Amino acid sequence: MNQSSSLLCGLFPFLLVVLLAGCSKRPPSTNEAQRNQNFEQMMTGVTLVGHSTRFDQEGVSGEERYAIDKVSKLAGETWMFQTRLKYGSHEIPVPIPLQIQWAGDTPVITMTDLAIPGVGTYTARVLLYRNQYAGTWSGGSVGGQVFGKIVRGQ
Repeated sequence: MNQSSSLLCGLFPFLLVVLLAGCSKRPPSTNEAQRNQNFEQMMTGVTLVGHSTRFDQEGVSGEERYAIDKVSKLAGETWMFQTRLKYGSHEIPVPIPLQIQWAGDTPVITMTDLAIPGVGTYTARVLLYRNQYAGTWSGGSVGGQVFGKIVRGQ
C-alpha cells in the first residue's frame, strides 16, 4: 500500500464520522412558550372540514365541519377549545377541555372517555399538521377515522 492510499484509508473513518454527525443534527426546537403560541394561532378561528368513517359501515361520511372559535391553554397539557356544534339549523357554543400531547413538533388531540353533555362520551386521537388533521375516534360501540383540512375563517 502506498503512502497516499494509507493516508486516504486513515482519513475515511474520520470523514465518515463528520458526514454522519452533520446529517444527524436536528434543527433547534422552539421553546414551549413559542410552541404554545403557535398552536393557539393555528387553531383559533378555524373550521375542521373533512370526513369520517365508521367501522360498521362502508364508505365515508358527507362533509363534516367542526368550528373552533378559540383555543387557550389552561394548565399542563389541558387546553380549552371554544367550539360551536351544529344541531339541525342551530349552532351551540360548547367549551371542551382537551389534552394536547406533542409528537415532536406535532400536536395531537388526546381524549379518553370524555363526556360531552348532550352529545355523548368519546375517545379520540387526532393529529394536526400543516393545515390537515387525521385520527381515530370511538364512542359507545362505534368508531372509525376522521380526516380533513384545517380552514381559517369559515
